[in-house]
Amino acid sequence: MGIRSTAKAIIVNKNKVLLNKCYDEYNGEYYSLPGGRQDTYETLHEAVVRECLEETGYCVIPKRFAGLCEEICENSKTSEFYPKYVHKMYHIFICELVDDIVKKPIEIDEMQVSSEWVNIEHLYKICLLPNVLNKNITKMIRSPIPMFLGSEYIQYNHG
Repeated sequence: MGIRSTAKAIIVNKNKVLLNKCYDEYNGEYYSLPGGRQDTYETLHEAVVRECLEETGYCVIPKRFAGLCEEICENSKTSEFYPKYVHKMYHIFICELVDDIVKKPIEIDEMQVSSEWVNIEHLYKICLLPNVLNKNITKMIRSPIPMFLGSEYIQYNHG
């Protein structure tokens, strides 16, 4: 096992945020931030740029570090079948688009259905995972001070 380091993006453009729309049997329909696993010898900035391009087709520039949270999955089946996903650290960055050119995503998560631009004022209406983002994403976008969002124990992994 071990702790999985992930780099996630809050991509802001024209008062909207780009999110991955996802679905799985345990969580139903939900949204998640684009991004994912940091590779060995890869910086967090490099990881968030690579992952956003792979999942959304957009090239981004990380502008500032916005927050950190931790998620620990207590489900024994997840531990058995997906040991690399049991304990994750989310390093979250506010990002901007390099340009409006979107390429075809080359590596989307298995739970990801699409990528969708969501108006910042409507973020409170959606289910965003991890749960700590639901109450804090708007604050993270507007505050120049990074936030520690705490630790969350979950039963089922998500994208």
